[in-house]
Amino acid sequence: MNLKTTLWKFARAGALLLFALLASCASSYHGYMTRSYSVRGHTYHPMSVNQALTYQETGTCSWYNESSFFGLWRGTTSLGEKVMPWDLIGAHKTLPLPCLVKVTNLNTGQSVNVRINDRGPFIPGRCLDLSPRAAKKIGFYDKGLTTVHLEVLSVGDGSYRRSKSHGWFF
Repeated sequence: MNLKTTLWKFARAGALLLFALLASCASSYHGYMTRSYSVRGHTYHPMSVNQALTYQETGTCSWYNESSFFGLWRGTTSLGEKVMPWDLIGAHKTLPLPCLVKVTNLNTGQSVNVRINDRGPFIPGRCLDLSPRAAKKIGFYDKGLTTVHLEVLSVGDGSYRRSKSHGWFF
């Protein structure tokens, strides 16, 4: 095998890997998921899109991993999206899905924007679950829990996306 053939094989493998990474981030849901649902005998009523656009919350945050088999098999979120541990995603009980939120770790001051595309955490006293990568970015992966402030930036994807109004008149 010559050098040119070897380089061509590496280029094809790299292109396939890039395609797989981009495909794992693709959205498969259109509109907003705001219907009520029940977990462990408790019914949750997600807020409307307009309520969510002004929503902020401070509370305890944990991290979780939807994937299995050491992160090699993709997990599935409430929206039916396939995700991996390196995706910047999160879970919330009552925000409409999907939405984009800014999460700030109040202990470190670090922030990350994550896509909320799953439901949870269903442990009393917790307001948000983040993916492992998001937890590492704001500095609490090793601790497991931290106090965060979350602020909704937008709700929906594509033509359904609605962003927070900045109050500008022009």
